[in-house]
Amino acid sequence: MLTIRAANERGHADHGWLNSNFTFSFADYHDSKHMGFRALRVINEDHVAPGTGFGKHPHRDMEILTYVLEGAVEHEDSHGGNGILVPGELQHMSAGHGILHSEMNPYKEETLHLLQIWLLPNAKGTDPHYEQKAFRVQEEPNKLHLLASRDGRGESFKIYSDAELLAAKLEAGKSVEHHFRGGHGWLQVARGSVTANGVALQQGDGLAISEEAVLKIDSSEGGEVLLFDLE
Repeated sequence: MLTIRAANERGHADHGWLNSNFTFSFADYHDSKHMGFRALRVINEDHVAPGTGFGKHPHRDMEILTYVLEGAVEHEDSHGGNGILVPGELQHMSAGHGILHSEMNPYKEETLHLLQIWLLPNAKGTDPHYEQKAFRVQEEPNKLHLLASRDGRGESFKIYSDAELLAAKLEAGKSVEHHFRGGHGWLQVARGSVTANGVALQQGDGLAISEEAVLKIDSSEGGEVLLFDLE
């Protein structure tokens, strides 16, 4: 079963310095029909004004991933983690038993555009940690790159969640295919447009996937996607 979460039906908040779209309930946006999907709890598409950002605030028992589309985000946390994340890199913060962090746009003129992702952990009270890494999604198009997994195989981040995150950039006329571990997943269109098992999707659209063994993703004009394999 495939269920579209249309971009224009997401929750929305505009704080001036921050313009956000919420795939699932978050902060002041609440929709009992969209509280998450399996281990996937949050997908926020954020536009952050130059020189602003999220000041130091706490998290615990959550796996947090950040995928930058444009601009840069500067991270700093209470456990010594720090770094500047740019497009092509993924950030992973395991909040564990508790962490304080800030995420700021260090640029004076360029808006930061990112996807913030929260995954429910499969273990609580773990030690917090932070890491970031460059992946070759842009340099090696038309293939699914494994970015995060429960076992940390390949070059992926090891996360405390029953989820895997893959990403692909598709050139016009190209396709990729994924075989699910348990038949469940979520597809998020980061850029452009794609078709997934015959379902047309635009930038910002999401697709809940249930009881599907295989997902074929193709694009006639080009696109970029995040794919979550969810048990």
